[in-house]
Amino acid sequence: MKMDKILKQAQRMQAQMMKIQEELKAKEVEGAAGGGAVRVISNGQGEIVSIKISPDVVDPDDVEMLEDLVLAAISDALRKSKELADEQMAQLTGGMGSLF
Repeated sequence: MKMDKILKQAQRMQAQMMKIQEELKAKEVEGAAGGGAVRVISNGQGEIVSIKISPDVVDPDDVEMLEDLVLAAISDALRKSKELADEQMAQLTGGMGSLF
């Protein structure tokens, strides 16, 4: 029966998706700004893991520049995290059209 085949395929996909999500949690990407003066590490699920700031960019008279660098590095890390997750999920959903 075709419905049984679809249900089994859906169950396999769900198990694979859970595995991919666990793998993404363990993978890390790095976003940077200011030539690497501010670095942000994010996991594949988009969670910020760490932020490193070079003492060279800490200027009490220009806090706004540091804020901009931190924001840019976070945005870069989250973009890379999303790309990584999209890449991993594409492997899972790539064959979706063959279900029907």
